[in-house]
Amino acid sequence: MNLRERDQKHLWHPLKQHQLQPESLGIVKAKGCVLTDEDGNEYIDAIATWYTCMFGHCNDFITSRVYAQMQQLDQVMFSDFTHEPAVKLSEELIKILPEGQNKIFFNDNGSTAVEASIKMALQYYFNKGKKRSTFIAFENGFHGDTFGAMGVSGLSVYNGPFEDLLIDVKRIPTPNGENHEEILSLLKDYASNDDIAGFVYEPLVQGAAGMKIHDAEGLNEILKFCKEHQIITIADEVMTGFGKTGKHFASDHIETKPDIICLSKALTAGLIPMAITSCTQEIYDAFLSDDIAKGFFHCHTYSANPVACSAAIAGIELLQTDAIQKNIKEISIAHKAFEEQVKNHPKIKSTRHIGVILALDLNTKMARYGDLRDKLLKFFMSRGVFLRPLGNTIYIQVPYVITKEELEKVYRTIEEALDTL
Repeated sequence: MNLRERDQKHLWHPLKQHQLQPESLGIVKAKGCVLTDEDGNEYIDAIATWYTCMFGHCNDFITSRVYAQMQQLDQVMFSDFTHEPAVKLSEELIKILPEGQNKIFFNDNGSTAVEASIKMALQYYFNKGKKRSTFIAFENGFHGDTFGAMGVSGLSVYNGPFEDLLIDVKRIPTPNGENHEEILSLLKDYASNDDIAGFVYEPLVQGAAGMKIHDAEGLNEILKFCKEHQIITIADEVMTGFGKTGKHFASDHIETKPDIICLSKALTAGLIPMAITSCTQEIYDAFLSDDIAKGFFHCHTYSANPVACSAAIAGIELLQTDAIQKNIKEISIAHKAFEEQVKNHPKIKSTRHIGVILALDLNTKMARYGDLRDKLLKFFMSRGVFLRPLGNTIYIQVPYVITKEELEKVYRTIEEALDTL
């Protein structure tokens, strides 16, 4: 039996309705931007496998660092010990994080990074003898699948069965350059009872919502309001972090910086699961007390895993090289040119672009997970390109090491889909 047949015997895949008997493609190798299946077919990974492998699959520089670390120290519990990779990572990360970040807390994945941030905000006020239990979040945002992260998310396809069990969240629209007064009015109303603990947001780009890009100046006004009303600002940079928007972090595009930042995905270049919740000194100081119960009692078994830390350090080094920065700029220029080329196509409703992210909305209604969307996915795969539409949105988020020829093939495949389907 092949991998696909063996898979169906015991495995339960995420984001699938198995009653429909979906097939999962067996991948046996990955290198650079190319995935290879068990039949020898190759596919350009045009979404960097959920925005993680931004330096390409099996990057020799990163894997060599990880191999060396595996020979030295594989795992040790972080509650009682520390080690060079964790210390080094904290030093290197603080250097590139937006201004004000000073403390690093380790998690397992993007959802748990957000989960920790929510608990930090709630306990920050609890430790100060105040009760603030409500959060503000954008409409249609997505922050993860754990309960706190689900609570601040706004996509009901993920949250539906659990709505009655989630934390209290007040929603606001994303700023579009014209709805500033409407948003401020909502914020004033929400903040009037002094119960808002934090504002959780995806800075500039809402990933799961279809790579929706919002107005930087409007977001800055929201953050300024939060600061003035002692509402903790939590930037979910799990998707946007590490160069994807053209700067190291999406928060670098915005004048007012967050109190807390959530990181994962490209943090370890897609090699090993790990996440980080960073915060300002002020947030950290609220947990310092003679009362042990005021400490942050939140822990993951694999917190600060040395091997994962070594992958993250290597990724940060690569991110800051002239070669990678040059590639990011060239991809952005190429995206802009392709956007101009296709934006007036009769099957294109709208387009948007920032950094290495390009999104095209089709001029048709499509279910987030449905027959037409699946047909489009299969078309791309049949042409050797892995693109995973979000409803009627085709988006590209390629690894920084993609070649011009590979990127051109991605573009031509999209054009073919527009002209064919």
